[in-house]
Amino acid sequence: MSVLFKAYCRLFQKGMKLAVNFLDWTEPELIQGAGAVKRLPAAVKAKNVNNVLIVTDKGLTGLHLLDGLYENLDAQGVKYTVYDGVQPNPTIDNIETAVELYKNNGCSGIIAFGGGSPMDCAKACGARIVRPRKTVPELRGQLKVLKKLPPLFAVPTTAGTGSETTIAAVVSNPVTHEKNAINDPRLRPIMAVLDPELTVGLPQKITSTTGMDALTHAVEAYIGHSNTRGTRSAAEQATKLIGENLQTAYEDGKNIQARGNMLEASYLAGLAFTRAYVGYVHSIAHNLGGMYGTPHGLANAVILPYVLDYYGKKAWTSLAKLAKASGFVETEGKTNEEIANAFIARIREMNAAMNIPDKFDFIKEEDIPLIAERALKEGNPLYPVPKIMDQKDCEAVIRQLMA
Repeated sequence: MSVLFKAYCRLFQKGMKLAVNFLDWTEPELIQGAGAVKRLPAAVKAKNVNNVLIVTDKGLTGLHLLDGLYENLDAQGVKYTVYDGVQPNPTIDNIETAVELYKNNGCSGIIAFGGGSPMDCAKACGARIVRPRKTVPELRGQLKVLKKLPPLFAVPTTAGTGSETTIAAVVSNPVTHEKNAINDPRLRPIMAVLDPELTVGLPQKITSTTGMDALTHAVEAYIGHSNTRGTRSAAEQATKLIGENLQTAYEDGKNIQARGNMLEASYLAGLAFTRAYVGYVHSIAHNLGGMYGTPHGLANAVILPYVLDYYGKKAWTSLAKLAKASGFVETEGKTNEEIANAFIARIREMNAAMNIPDKFDFIKEEDIPLIAERALKEGNPLYPVPKIMDQKDCEAVIRQLMA
């Protein structure tokens, strides 16, 4: 990679850091606590929304997690249509089906209920509703929506994506195996419900990988060059909560306090990265998901320590600061290098303790150049990472992921 291109990346990132100060960063209104989802319908009604599309998946409807929501929507006189066909890594077809349901049923608002996939589907659905002449691929990138979405209410059922407060939606193209990342402040929900009771039944595998997804958000936001005082504070709080609560939530899924703390951590990490961006962990994870259908949280969990290793001394100081502020690892009497390496080691220890693999057995050598090319297309020049990758660097990191 040429010195000129690296200079261009840094100049672009500085320009973006300045430009985002002029965007609307209004955070969602929050409804928190056990049973909070039952209070959502009254809030929806108060926003003068009387007919909503609920975007979710069949797993959640099959578990009857939405029954309380339905009951209270009925009590408030709010009509609803349910779209539960969202797939993991939602596709363009999922979006178009949701759009048709919204229009055909005269809806005036959207409730996203679930993990990152229903959230992404609901956001992209809203974008297509206000931008009917633009396809999902045409909305890909930065600030392509620009119009106010229908009122969007978010109810996360996993503690990881932070999508209830982010400005991003990621949609898969099953034909090209690419992921279309749409980024625009207009995608941000106007209200988020953090109800730990909805996460109590999560399988351990989902608890662990979504929790490490949240950690990835906090870490990538913190070590990048576009963080602010606010994003640093949010990332520090999120990292502390994850370090103190994820293992408990994994081992004792009915622990409401740990579940609630993880929801808060996910939200805070979402606040951090939606303003400060992510990095190459995400760009590689997105493209493993596009190529092989790898769940996003799992991909982030496995990839995170390898990318941090790649950054090396470029990330030591910021990782050490994050460790000191969050108590994630012991820092007394250690150098920044030692603290950073201890931080990375703890990530690997947490993964191992929660049965998250350290490598993947499905990556094909012949796919690596394309995965790297697409990851860098996403990451450069946008992501303000500590150290800029080129094609050779990215391919080398991906090969380290191979079992």
